[in-house]
Order: sequence, then structure tokens, then C-alpha cells
Amino acid sequence: MTSEPPSPPPRRRPGGRTSRIRTQVLDAVRAELGERGYDGLTLDAVAARAGVHRATVYRRWRDVGGLLTDLFEATGDDDWQPQDTGSLQGDLAALNHENQAAMTARPSTAAALIAASFRSEEAARGLRRLWEDRYARCEVIVSRAVRRGELPPNTDARRLLLAATAPLYHQLVLLRMPPDPGLPEHAARAAALAASAGAFATSPADDA
Repeated sequence: MTSEPPSPPPRRRPGGRTSRIRTQVLDAVRAELGERGYDGLTLDAVAARAGVHRATVYRRWRDVGGLLTDLFEATGDDDWQPQDTGSLQGDLAALNHENQAAMTARPSTAAALIAASFRSEEAARGLRRLWEDRYARCEVIVSRAVRRGELPPNTDARRLLLAATAPLYHQLVLLRMPPDPGLPEHAARAAALAASAGAFATSPADDA
């Protein structure tokens, strides 16, 4: 039996003045992205909005790619967890409402980061890591539903989560349609019903 690999050391976060500068700069990146988009994002504009000397920004982040990489890293450092409403459909609906609110905020940092991922490889890598992190955190929605007896034990959490959330991004990002107030609940209900019927259950062949 092989031993488990050692856990990575905890990430050290900067403190004091360094932490304050990072917070100011990343807040400025979010604001600039939301207002001007990726094409309008510059280190000079970020430094001016943050109230930080441009030399500090250039020295630490070097370029726009460095800013985006750090922004995604900081976003992944939060303590966000999906809501526990007491039911699978409720949990999925709450998740969809959060996603729709983030995508339709004005300005929307979430929408700006998705758009940036089509223009910047650093943004694309950062967004993929962020999606992986968020879907991993959301797997608790499925494990809670299994414990409550709402789902088969062999339900594939990732497939279910994708089915529940994809309709929002299809409508808002691909079709660029106005938000549908009823879509978060409808998509959650459809996914929950399909999952309870075993649509996302894995078979031995899937695990082979």
C-alpha cells in the first residue's frame, strides 16, 4: 500500500503594508475590468485607481497577465461555500441565483473575467483553476443530498452540477440574452428531478 503524498505547506499570505497594497491593486483590477474590459486594462490605470505608485505595480505584477493571475489566486483564497437550504433543489437554485446575480451585476467582474479568458492565456488558466475550485466546493451539495436520501449514492457530482448551472451561462454568455428571473429555479428543478431518477448515476463501466 502506497503512502499518501505529503500535504503542501500552507500558503503564506502577505501582511501589513504589502497586504494593503495588494488589496488596493486587486480591487482596482476588478473595477477596471468591469468598467473597461480586458482591452482597457492597463497597469498605469490600475495604479492610478489604486492610489499606488506605478513603479510598485510594475515591479510586483510586471504586466496585465500578472495582475490577472494574482486576481484569480486571490479569488480562490476566499472562504465561500454553497448555501445549505435543506434540499437538493433549493441548494442548486441558491447556487444559480448567486451565479446569475454575479453575471448580471453592473459592472460585472465575473462577466469581464470570462470575456478576458478568450483574450488572455493567463486569464484562461486562472479561470479554469477557479472553476475547478468552485465545482469541488459545490460537491458538498450532492453529498448532502445523498445523505438525505434524495440521490443515489453513485451520483456523479460534477455532471449534476454542470447540468444545473449550464443553462444560465448558455443564456447569459453564449446567447447574450437578458436574465430570466425564473431560470435559476427552473434549471435547478430540472437537474434535481433528473438526478433523483438516476440520470447522473455512474456505473461500474464508467469507473473502469
